[in-house]
Amino acid sequence: MKQFLIYVLATVAGLFVTMFLCMAGSFLMLIMMVALSGSSSAPAVQKHSILHLDLSGYITERMEGRSLIDELQGIENKSLPLNDIIAAIDHASTDSKIDGIYLECNGGEGGQATMTYIIESLNKFKESGKWVIAYGDSYSQGNYYLASAADSLWLNPVGAVDIHGLGGNLMFYKGLLDKLGVEVQVIKVGTYKSAVEPYILTAPSEANVEQVRAYITPIWNYISYVMAESRNVTTETINEWADSMIVTQDPATFVERNVVSGLRYRHEVEESLKELCGLDKDDNLRLISPSKYVQTIKKKHSDNHIAVLYAVGDIVDSGNEGIVGEKMAPLILDLAEDDDVDALVLRVNSGGGSAYASEQIWEALEQFKAKGKPFYVSMGDVAASGGYYISCGADKIFCQPVTITGSIGIFGMIPSLKGLMSDHLGITTATIATNPNGQMSLMEPLSPVQRQAMQNMIDRGYETFVGRCAEGRGMPVDSIKAIAEGRVWDGTTALRIGLVDGLANLSEVIEALAQDNGFETYSIVEYPDPKLEWWEEILFASDGIKQSILDRELGEARQLYDAVKRIKEMDPVQCRMPEVVIE
Repeated sequence: MKQFLIYVLATVAGLFVTMFLCMAGSFLMLIMMVALSGSSSAPAVQKHSILHLDLSGYITERMEGRSLIDELQGIENKSLPLNDIIAAIDHASTDSKIDGIYLECNGGEGGQATMTYIIESLNKFKESGKWVIAYGDSYSQGNYYLASAADSLWLNPVGAVDIHGLGGNLMFYKGLLDKLGVEVQVIKVGTYKSAVEPYILTAPSEANVEQVRAYITPIWNYISYVMAESRNVTTETINEWADSMIVTQDPATFVERNVVSGLRYRHEVEESLKELCGLDKDDNLRLISPSKYVQTIKKKHSDNHIAVLYAVGDIVDSGNEGIVGEKMAPLILDLAEDDDVDALVLRVNSGGGSAYASEQIWEALEQFKAKGKPFYVSMGDVAASGGYYISCGADKIFCQPVTITGSIGIFGMIPSLKGLMSDHLGITTATIATNPNGQMSLMEPLSPVQRQAMQNMIDRGYETFVGRCAEGRGMPVDSIKAIAEGRVWDGTTALRIGLVDGLANLSEVIEALAQDNGFETYSIVEYPDPKLEWWEEILFASDGIKQSILDRELGEARQLYDAVKRIKEMDPVQCRMPEVVIE
């Protein structure tokens, strides 16, 4: 009987193992089929083609990894990679098969620096003598800013143009946390370090209002100036449009006021594009997207290799999203040891995050410099707090006039769940320990001794952060402290006060690095590889299912859920700027 039971159990175990291996094998085969189906040969570019920027999605720094669940469900990736857009515009200017560029503005958006970068590339493209045409059923402010660079800016006869100026939207969670019985205990350094305010206040502090106004005003002045120059009007006129709620006005008046070049329906725009390309009315427009077009561009080969390392998103210690310290630091060290890598441009688009991870990345970059290799930073829409921490040691730092940077400060947030547990759930706790501070718990508020100890740690972290900046910028510590205190700055002001060395976009930074170091020719390699490994596909697939369920079940409350979850998972010590949505 014993032998029989052993045999049965072994058989059952064998069946389970076989089933698991079959399922795993099938899953891997499915992944390979999806991957193979997505990899096609480079498209051919016909004569009289048009580079087509379909602005219906959000513009990201580069192509993001796709989860298996998205592939299987056929979910379209509507993100627009900025690096593809810029590379395509640049190459199209000298490609005889590309007649012009068509900007189809369908509501997609990008940050202010992102849009400015594209505008600068479009203006350079127009120097080739080729045309840029923009059309929108309606224009958001961001789309209009970008479309203003076009030779002709067309609007649907019953469309709208939204120009309203810039404003920063902040959300405060203290009322929600009070109802839940959660107290957020804050320890910080910096009068302007306002990232903690949503959790302890119901409205912004005077210092935060002051700093937000101080950086959105010059950013708007720059944007309105660019639009005014492009539309051949004054900045006063742009502000009149904004103040008069132009989005509500009759578009029949827009041509006379030079808001747009003309009112046309989509089919009329397409007919005009055919005429510009010398095509017959019955011909199809030969549109090609930036991502497809860049596949046709032959990569340059040179003995001088410049690595462009993208640092995008929240800075975290571990995980699969954002700037992951445990992955980024080793990658930088590998680049330092790679004899094929001659220089590095760190492309930063981050409002910061974990102070610990920021320090690890900063130190790895110091090791890169120690190899005698040049290291420059190119800032995108935002490079603040931890984003500035990882940038401050560069040989040279560049941003754009509308970049948000600075926020040199540090804070810690520790939630106390005592009110939630005892008052709302009826759960009480008791602590038994050998020493007074032997058991710090989220169930009890910090004692005066514990709070002071945490403050000492935050102060020490702030001094370290300031010291890193002073060393990197070649400035006295006191000078850095005078512009620190967690204060956020616009790019133009950052240049004036010494936080950056110049105003330039990523392409110009790469070119400056090459010229400064005598690279007559150079090739660019981008890091990290955006393609996911098979195990990451599986993880992303399961996470994608979870996120879909949360979106469906929580609806508008999802943002509040994420806020509470962020507090729970946040590293105790943070270099992070406030989350401000500028629109």
